[in-house]
Amino acid sequence: MAAPGRTAAALLLLLRLSLVAGYPSGRVTESCGDMVPRHGHAPRPDPVHSVAVARTTFMPGDQIEVTVSGPEFKGFLSFTLIDSQESQLLTCGDKQGSAVSHTSAHKKTEVRVYWDAPGSAPNHVQFLATVLEKYKIYWVRIPSPVISQPKAPPFSTPGTTPAPSPASPAVSRLTKPFSASGCGSKKFCVRSPWACDPAKEATCLFLSFTRDNQSVTVEMSGPSKGYLSFALSHDRWMGDDDAYLCIHEDQTVSIRPAHLTGRSHPALDSWDALEDMAWRLEDGGMQCSFRRNITLPGVENRFDLNTSYYIFLATGAAKDGRIYRHSQQPLITYEKHEVTGDPQDVGASRAPPLLRAHGALMLMSWMTAVSVGVIVARFFKPVLSRPLFGESAWFQVHRALMLITSFLTCIAFVLPFIYRGGWSSRAGYHPYLGCVVLVLAVLQPLLAAMRPPLHDPRRHLFNWTHWGMGTAARIVAVAAMFLGMDLPGLALPGPWKTYVMLGFVAWHVGAEIVLEVHAYRLSRKVEILDDTRIQIMQTFTMAEAEGHGFKKAVLAVYICGNVTFLVIFLSAVSRL
Repeated sequence: MAAPGRTAAALLLLLRLSLVAGYPSGRVTESCGDMVPRHGHAPRPDPVHSVAVARTTFMPGDQIEVTVSGPEFKGFLSFTLIDSQESQLLTCGDKQGSAVSHTSAHKKTEVRVYWDAPGSAPNHVQFLATVLEKYKIYWVRIPSPVISQPKAPPFSTPGTTPAPSPASPAVSRLTKPFSASGCGSKKFCVRSPWACDPAKEATCLFLSFTRDNQSVTVEMSGPSKGYLSFALSHDRWMGDDDAYLCIHEDQTVSIRPAHLTGRSHPALDSWDALEDMAWRLEDGGMQCSFRRNITLPGVENRFDLNTSYYIFLATGAAKDGRIYRHSQQPLITYEKHEVTGDPQDVGASRAPPLLRAHGALMLMSWMTAVSVGVIVARFFKPVLSRPLFGESAWFQVHRALMLITSFLTCIAFVLPFIYRGGWSSRAGYHPYLGCVVLVLAVLQPLLAAMRPPLHDPRRHLFNWTHWGMGTAARIVAVAAMFLGMDLPGLALPGPWKTYVMLGFVAWHVGAEIVLEVHAYRLSRKVEILDDTRIQIMQTFTMAEAEGHGFKKAVLAVYICGNVTFLVIFLSAVSRL
């Protein structure tokens, strides 16, 4: 007869069928030990689902069908898959293929799997299931009937160990909003916009730390209907961080510590490290506060507060207690700070300085320098024909602007690689288009340096190649700018950025159309005068002078418009 302790151990290690939908992909190995989803909510009593077995006896090598059924649920952990579209093998207890989970969060009312009875199977086996209906509604360790090997002694049901239930600590309601009074003198503050006051501005994203002997009181406020969070990090990258979240759910706010591993969903921890928690909801904003000790010896994932860290501030959506990826790049302090040291009032940015410099340089290159250089070379050769340092003025202006573009593009191109430490797989098509722009920006001046003389037969071929490559570079650069504006590292707020960029494109195309129409009308005027044989040279000079004046006026207005578009974008980038 097998010892009861050995039987129980075998049940927990080998024979676990678990339904956990906290992870839509079904990779729920974190729940292998206690079968409790890491959602930060207590499991429900009185299960409404059942776990059934096809028969009550088995022999080593048999396949036993196990069915979980009941009201709609989303998720599930056996050994032989029935439907690979619904389930997948997992490794629990260091045993490969020892459990089965769901593969998607689609709702279902029944799941069937097979258990392959191993040669070392115990005399008695019971399957346990955790069924999740919603993120915070689930039932833990629902038992199946016990199945036994032939001639096994009767099975005595051991005492049921209840699933761990996180106890909710006392949380109070705040009676008044936080204030920025004392920032820099009595408490350490991070806020955006800089110098905003949460007592006066609902849009103020605010975080403060006030030291009191061996503990720190934290206040957090911001315009969010989902969640607010901050994290302490050793670097400017998300991962291996100590985080704290205020989550809006059911007209209350849940305050939870969490830890970040890599760029994955934060894992919520217990409330044990937090005291004096309070919250407030008003006018679409959220405020919460808590107190924790500066050092927490033996508490896993919590950082000591007497060390310097980068501070992250983020907001995002939440539904049924589940939080989703932040909609904007988090605010990150410019440098590391010790929140328990001398009180400071610091700022933060949603975009790292290197990425902001990248965006600014590319905008200056392709929104102003290239555009003006192309217009000058195409329409202003007669207007700027006087020599300047041995060459025509139009050529000197065109060459200078294009060399500036190539130089700034090369500098801007390397900045994201320095920041990321390599290629970014999360930037979509933007870096690929950037590579194309860089290649064309470098080839253009090299090609121009090898241009044949003016009357050489190959000059015509050069002109078309130079024009084609330049036009392609401008089109790809504009596409790259459109994509780059929405990237998390430089996510300009609001839909206005798209309209402004469309306005710039329309402005440039409109200027070219106006100049093309003017050039055509001027040429037609000269042709008519030539046909009627009326003082051709004198009349052509007058028409040419008239045309030059118009072109100069168009160029002045065009440059002013380009600079205006550039200033709009640069001012937005500087405020990130």
